[in-house]
Amino acid sequence: MFETPFTIVGNIITDPVRRRFGDQELYKFRVASNSRRRMPDGNWEHGNSLYVTVNCWGNLATGTSASLMKGDAVIVVGHVHTDEYEDKEGVRRSSVEVRATAVGPDLSRCTAKLAPLPKPAVGPPAEPEPVDAHGAETEPDEAELPLSA
Repeated sequence: MFETPFTIVGNIITDPVRRRFGDQELYKFRVASNSRRRMPDGNWEHGNSLYVTVNCWGNLATGTSASLMKGDAVIVVGHVHTDEYEDKEGVRRSSVEVRATAVGPDLSRCTAKLAPLPKPAVGPPAEPEPVDAHGAETEPDEAELPLSA
């Protein structure tokens, strides 16, 4: 399967939704990216807009849900695809979606303080397995070692 790499710089425009599917966590939101350029008179001219749904899974879902919300300026990297579906009225629709591999704040438009993700809880070390001494190999005594020529 071919995957199309994709990067978008924009703003989160929806309240993110957090869901769990078994042991997998999903954090989903929409990003808008708007182009514009400065005109000779100093005013800005607005250009095209792109809207995409961003899907974050696993540790990325954990990190983004703890850090980002509606209105935040972000940079999203991932793989883009078109999701086709039928709406409530049975009309065939499609949306552009990104399975994110990295998401972060756009530091040209904000500041951020970094904090590492918490490590998963680890229990006490497991007890060593009992060893059957009858079948175990031991190091030979010096007297048992073969003499080399």
